[in-house]
Amino acid sequence: MATPLEKWIDKIAGLTKPARVYWCDGSEEEARRLIEIGIKEEKIEGFPVFRDLNHKTYPNSYYHRSHPTDVARTEHLTYVCHRDKDTAGPNNNWMDPEEAKALMAKLSSGCMKGRTMYVLPYMMGHPQSPYAKACIQVTDITYVAVSMRIMTRMSRYAIAKIGQKDDFVKGIHSVGDFDPKKRFIMHFPDDSLVWSIGSGYGGNALLGKKCFSLRLASWLGKREGWLAEHMVVIGIEDPRGNTTYVTAALPSACGKTNLAMMESALPGYKIRTLGDDIAWLNVGPNGRLYAINPENGFFGVAPGTSMKTNPNMMRTLKKGTFFPTLFTNTAINEETNEPWWEGLDGERPNKLIDWQGNRFNPGSGNKAAHPNSRFTASISQCPTLSKEFENPMGVPISAMLFGGRRAHTIPLVTEARDWTQGVFIGARMGSETTAAAVHREGILRRDPMAMLPFCGYNMGDYFNHWLSIGRKLTHPPRIFSINWFRTDDKGRFLWPGFGDNIRVFKWIIDRVNNRVGARETPVGHLPRPEDLDLKGLDISKEDVERLFSIDKEEWGKEIADGEQFFAQFGDRMPKELIEELHGLKARLKGRW
Repeated sequence: MATPLEKWIDKIAGLTKPARVYWCDGSEEEARRLIEIGIKEEKIEGFPVFRDLNHKTYPNSYYHRSHPTDVARTEHLTYVCHRDKDTAGPNNNWMDPEEAKALMAKLSSGCMKGRTMYVLPYMMGHPQSPYAKACIQVTDITYVAVSMRIMTRMSRYAIAKIGQKDDFVKGIHSVGDFDPKKRFIMHFPDDSLVWSIGSGYGGNALLGKKCFSLRLASWLGKREGWLAEHMVVIGIEDPRGNTTYVTAALPSACGKTNLAMMESALPGYKIRTLGDDIAWLNVGPNGRLYAINPENGFFGVAPGTSMKTNPNMMRTLKKGTFFPTLFTNTAINEETNEPWWEGLDGERPNKLIDWQGNRFNPGSGNKAAHPNSRFTASISQCPTLSKEFENPMGVPISAMLFGGRRAHTIPLVTEARDWTQGVFIGARMGSETTAAAVHREGILRRDPMAMLPFCGYNMGDYFNHWLSIGRKLTHPPRIFSINWFRTDDKGRFLWPGFGDNIRVFKWIIDRVNNRVGARETPVGHLPRPEDLDLKGLDISKEDVERLFSIDKEEWGKEIADGEQFFAQFGDRMPKELIEELHGLKARLKGRW
């Protein structure tokens, strides 16, 4: 007798009409076979789906060139289809679920003709974790099948875990004909379903990533009492061998991956990597917050990654294991057959093939690699991987950080006085936009908790959910704001960043352990000058003062903009956060 899963696959196959259906098992042999199919049989715009790279310098690595119209998340074509628009909120595009399903069924009818439907069974989170979820995705392109094997725990175990249940997480994906006019990513939270057509880009096509692990999971978390967050998870080991676990919410282009694998500039301090993008946070039986990384790999931005900015990621990319490493839309060095991107170490090679497959002309003014070109690599290759990564229960979180790319206003580091002010800091955070979304670059965009593109329901309700989680915690993490990107009037960065960020983390750890004090200001607690370890750092006293300066006029603009942002959520906006806003305004007007 067919299981609910088998019946569902038959139903989707009946709609999409593939030539064949193949159930993946996640094995190494299978991955090699899929890559071979991508090299020899599948094409996008005349280019093979996969191309071999130099396996001597980049072991087990392959190149993928996406459709030229399909290079980033398409937020304007991404919908969250709750039964009513208010539940989706102003932060989401909304369509009536029945209307959306009818549209997607029409676009998906026969969309896999002549192709293979790959059935991808996978777990988000350690298979033995009580917090993990069993999922199924179908796709019609090997790039997605191989990428999902890297990014998730793909195996037949997920099928066994689903068993006779019919409420498993479902994902339907087809590249269709790559027509942008027929490109949609639809989320149906009440059905635990994501339906995507017309795109092969990771954020639109690897449905276990942002689509499930954030948009659907955030809604599941609200219903079940946990948080799904766009956060780094790291352990910071001090010279005494003690490890403090921290999460950090940072929008794209704010150094998430660099932070997750940072090489410390302070002797005796080490970063232990657990994740660079997603955290699922649950209240443990001891009243502490515990984090797991539901993913199993890195899907990172290539440009700017180098031995200077992120040496551990470069080592990860060149390690090579039974998991392949993929490079998408980078340039290719013709002479060495290696991936290349702007910001990589050394001089630009003389002969490059650009991300669109053409001979690169340095005088064109264009980039050789797409600004949002990517690498996909297994986390098992990471040299800084924490020994706790496979712990099914996750790690206890002592500090949570909210940060963004802000040239002015926001200090280098600020501590919230309590959980409510911390949620307020996260709720009003903003950052400059990046190429990771189809949007103009360099524009300040409010991005609460770095979740604006990913929260699967009304953000007013989301803020309330954060406050409710705080009420369940007997030992809540301390919450901090960070900003590595403050500049002077000429645009020069005041803080060196990268490995020197450990100096900020040292203060945060010392605060968590009540080893140092802080000075109270209207915006929160700031380090006292003597408590920030700047030994050996070439930074002037004036620059340090600028990093922590509080300009009343700038903060007045910040408050006005925050009020406008909060207003869109109407009466769903928590009164506690409105009170925090009014309190901040009053403190800035006072004498301090």
